Amino acid sequence: MHQSLRPFSLVPSGFVVVSAIHNATNTTITVRASKESAACPSCGTVSRRVHSRYHRRVGDLPLSGRSVELLVIARRFRCDAVLCGRQIFVERFASDSLASSARRTGRLDCIVHHLGLALGGRPAADFARRLMLPVSNDTLLRVVRRRAHVPSEPLNVIGIDDWAWRRNHRYGTIVCDLERRRPVKLLPDREPATAIAWLEGHQEITIVARDRGGGYGEAVTRALPQATQVADRWHLMENASRAFLDAVRKTMRQIRTAIGATRINPELLTAAERLQYEGYQRREEVNTAILALAKDKVPIKEIVRRLGHSRQLVRRVTRGERQDIFRTRQSSLDRHLPWLDAQWSSGCRNSADLWRRLKGQGFRGSLRVVTEWATRRRRAERADAENLQRIPSARTIARLMTIGRNNLSKAETVTITAIETGVPCLVEAREMIAEFQAMVRNKTDTDLAKWIEAARPSLVASFANGVAKDEAAVRAAITLPWSNGQTEGQITKLKLVKRQMYGRAKIDLLQARLIGVPA
Repeated sequence: MHQSLRPFSLVPSGFVVVSAIHNATNTTITVRASKESAACPSCGTVSRRVHSRYHRRVGDLPLSGRSVELLVIARRFRCDAVLCGRQIFVERFASDSLASSARRTGRLDCIVHHLGLALGGRPAADFARRLMLPVSNDTLLRVVRRRAHVPSEPLNVIGIDDWAWRRNHRYGTIVCDLERRRPVKLLPDREPATAIAWLEGHQEITIVARDRGGGYGEAVTRALPQATQVADRWHLMENASRAFLDAVRKTMRQIRTAIGATRINPELLTAAERLQYEGYQRREEVNTAILALAKDKVPIKEIVRRLGHSRQLVRRVTRGERQDIFRTRQSSLDRHLPWLDAQWSSGCRNSADLWRRLKGQGFRGSLRVVTEWATRRRRAERADAENLQRIPSARTIARLMTIGRNNLSKAETVTITAIETGVPCLVEAREMIAEFQAMVRNKTDTDLAKWIEAARPSLVASFANGVAKDEAAVRAAITLPWSNGQTEGQITKLKLVKRQMYGRAKIDLLQARLIGVPA
C-alpha cells in the first residue's frame, strides 16, 4: 500500500513542519515540537504554561543536493511546582532527535561521527563538504572523541603486543579481546609497569596471548599469576626458521668445502631428474668411449663397427657437437637456433622479447615454445660445473634445504646433496626444526620435553634454550586455539589510521577511531 509523502516525514521525529524555504543553495525548514506540554528537568512536573519562545538553528541531513537547516521554535515553560527551584525551563527534545544545546540533529551527528571514524579530520571535512554537510575538521575530531566507546564487557581471553609510535624510538601497547575480535585498550608505552597497572584492574582475564618477548610475559606473571600465557604461533614458526638460518650461517666454512667437491647421488634426485641424469651418464659414457678411440687414430668407420653407434653420432662427438646435458628435442625453433644462441650470448635473455623479434623473421610458433627453450637454456647453464662452484648465500641454502625435493632443479639438487653429505650436523639441525614445526602444525606437545633435550647439543641450541625457558607458554600455543594473529591484524589497522592523520594523533583519538562505535 502506497503512502503519500508528508512534510513531517522529512524532519526528525517529534517535530512538526511549520514552513519551508527552498532556494538554490540551501533549504530552511521551520519546525516546532509536536507536543503541547513539557516536563520540568528538575522536578519532572508537566507544564503547559508557555512563558516565551526563541529560535534555534540546527543542521540536518541534506535534501536534493542542498544543505538543510532546521529553524526550531523552542518554547520556555513556567514550572508550577511550589517547591521547585526552577521557575522557567526550556523544553527538551528526544536525545536521538536533538540533544540539549546541540547544533546538529542526532542523525546528522551520527553521520559526522562515522565520517570522522573512517577518514579522520581534514579528509573527512573535505568529503563532508561534497556531501553538503558543512562541518570543520576540528568538529569532526571533537565528535569522535566525545562519542568514543569504552568497552565494558568482561574480558576472558586477550592478546597483547606492542606497536610503534615511531619505529626504533617509541612504542605503545595494544590490548585486544580475542573472543570478540576487537581492540579494547591502547597504552602509551610498552613498559612492564604500565602493562601491570592495567592488567591488575582486570583480574577476570584467564588467557593472555603474547609475543615471545620477555616484557609482557613478566607483566602477566606479576599481575595475573593465575592466567594462562600463550606464545604466538607465528613467532614460534618464524623463530624456528631463523634458528635454522643461523645454523647455516655458522657452518658456511664447511659448506664451502663440501660444495668444492660436488658428487651426485642419484638416490636423492627426483624421478624425472633421475631419468635425465641416467641419460646424461649414458651419453657421457658413449662420448668418452668414442673420444678415446678417436684419440688413438681409429677411423670413424671402425669406431661405428666396434661400438655399434651411427656414423652421424660418431661424427658429431668427434667434432665436439654433442656436449649438452639435457637432451634437446625437435621443434619449430631448430632453424632459428643459431640466431637465438647469438642473441643469448649478447645478453638478451628475455623470452618475450626474443619471441617478438622472431615473429618479425617469420616464426609462427607461440610464446610458450620460446619460453621453454629459454628455461632449458638457463637450467643447462646452472647445471654447468663452473656454476656449481659458486657458493649460494646462507638464506638461499636454508631455503633450498627446507623446500620439497621435487621443486629443485638438477643444479640445486647437486648442490644440496653435496651440503648434506659434507655437513651432517646441518641435516640434524634441519630435522630438529622440522620436528618442532610438525608439533606446532599437528598440535601435539607430548614430545616437546624430549625435543628440547635432543636439540640442546645441536646447532639450534639457542632456540631450544629459549623454548625451554618459555615452555609453558609454548605448550599452550601448541594445544590451545588462541594466538596473537588477531592482535597483529589490529596493529595493521592501527598503522593505517595513524598514517591517515600523518602520525600526529594522540592516544585518545587513536583509541576512539580504532575502537569505533559499540557493536
